[in-house]
Amino acid sequence: MTATEIGTSERLLAELKSWVEIETPTTDAAAVNRLLDLAQSGLAEAGAALTRIPGRDGYGDTLIARTPGEGKPVVISGHLDTVWDHGTLAGPMPWKVEGDKAHGPGIYDMKSGSFLAFHAVREILRQKVKTRRPIVLLLTPDEEVGSPTSREPIEQAAAEAIAVLIPEPAGAPQGACVTARKGVGRFVVRIDGVSAHAGGNWTDGRSAVVALAGLIQTVHGMTDLPRGVTTNVAPVWGGTRPNVVPPEAGCEIDLRVSSIEDGLAMEAAILGLAGERDGIRIAVTGGMNRPPMVETPETLQLYALARDLAKEAGYDLPKQHRGGGSDGNFTAALGIPTLDGLGCTGAGAHAPFEHILWRDLAPRGRVIAGLLETL
Repeated sequence: MTATEIGTSERLLAELKSWVEIETPTTDAAAVNRLLDLAQSGLAEAGAALTRIPGRDGYGDTLIARTPGEGKPVVISGHLDTVWDHGTLAGPMPWKVEGDKAHGPGIYDMKSGSFLAFHAVREILRQKVKTRRPIVLLLTPDEEVGSPTSREPIEQAAAEAIAVLIPEPAGAPQGACVTARKGVGRFVVRIDGVSAHAGGNWTDGRSAVVALAGLIQTVHGMTDLPRGVTTNVAPVWGGTRPNVVPPEAGCEIDLRVSSIEDGLAMEAAILGLAGERDGIRIAVTGGMNRPPMVETPETLQLYALARDLAKEAGYDLPKQHRGGGSDGNFTAALGIPTLDGLGCTGAGAHAPFEHILWRDLAPRGRVIAGLLETL
């Protein structure tokens, strides 16, 4: 039985509103840091030991909060950045509560989950609840662009941990947690051709756009659904005017794989598209950004504990494998048992109808607190 008193969903929603009303696009470090300041204040008041890592490369800071205890810690990590630009809250996605749904930019992915992690740690400290191990909470600024600055502190914390919890959104529609995720690769293709007049000197030109079209077909053909391998090309660009043979073109490639072996093979295949032929030069950069999160017996033990805690909280907790990546991919690849998707129920990540089922805040929060207490 969870000892920490989480409070009502109504109370949690009221405080979560203050988080959602601070817009935090990844590319605005100062905006992300404003929300980090709010979280830091609450954790400091509760007595957490805090480390704040200054941001770099245009991203915000990373906050690490620790609770007292002995032995290997339990790590819980959530991000504060969202995909939504400033003005979204005042424009197409205002804060609103309609029946069981609470709407707002980033509320589902993943401010509600990060807030529940923050709230659970704060209340454990405030209420002086005895936990079996110390807790390490990370609040990070850049997950939506691949965690370029927060990956290192996440992996450092995970390497010393007994387990890692990731409060990313629960899977719709049943509210499933996540025991496996696909690995993610990102690549950029740049093609140089030869410019020429499209009428008078067509034969002198070498169209970068035509070369790109062929490359896109090749990449699309690499998809292998039975193996769990998918590719997607977007965005694409090229050319300047209809009467100019385009000397430049390019695209980005998203790769998803289910195994480390497929990640290595597909990375080599996509990078192998680079080269020069018939006046066309193709450059490909990038690689695997997140390794696959593979389901293990240790992960299933974590899941079984979470499922039992969910029953005590009054709901069923299924599990699922998910195609999208998270920071759990990094920690699982280190061999640390990782349970993901522990955030709030809802739908619409990265979509204009993004929302949570706010009445689930308290029961989902109780499971997070129970895991932090008992692992």
